[in-house]
Amino acid sequence: MCGCSTHQAQSGTTAEHDPKALRVKVEDMTCGHCASTITKAVEAGLPGACVQADLATKLVSIRGTQDIATVEALIAAAGYTPSVPALG
Repeated sequence: MCGCSTHQAQSGTTAEHDPKALRVKVEDMTCGHCASTITKAVEAGLPGACVQADLATKLVSIRGTQDIATVEALIAAAGYTPSVPALG
């Protein structure tokens, strides 16, 4: 989790709805620095994956993998708390 007080919660661009994308909710993603850290961590751990972090919805969308366990582990290793959002 981002511990710096210089970042303010920002609204990122809304990720396009891609039914094939894996989506993970990250409630403790609170600023642009958090979104960048998560994006870099997932992209480094899953080369070729395309990651979009949306601060407004606190959703991280990942295209190029369906390996939820790896995605959750990468986000957790970056210091955040991932959860799979309910479908519906």
